[in-house]
Amino acid sequence: MIKRYIPFLFIGSVLFTACGDKVFPGAVGQASFQFRNSINDALIGAFPSWRPKTNPYERTEKQLEKEQQRR
Repeated sequence: MIKRYIPFLFIGSVLFTACGDKVFPGAVGQASFQFRNSINDALIGAFPSWRPKTNPYERTEKQLEKEQQRR
């Protein structure tokens, strides 16, 4: 019997998270806002910013420095 309501609960929780602070006043709206922000922070923390391990222009820069020193 509860399996019948799971899709409705899932859709309701997604809608509450997505736009609850715009629809519900007071503490309920604030709870939706805080929950959404905590989810955003968790996802941002799970994927750190990517930085290349090597400098792709390093070889070219060294060659340019050598050429400038020759002159």
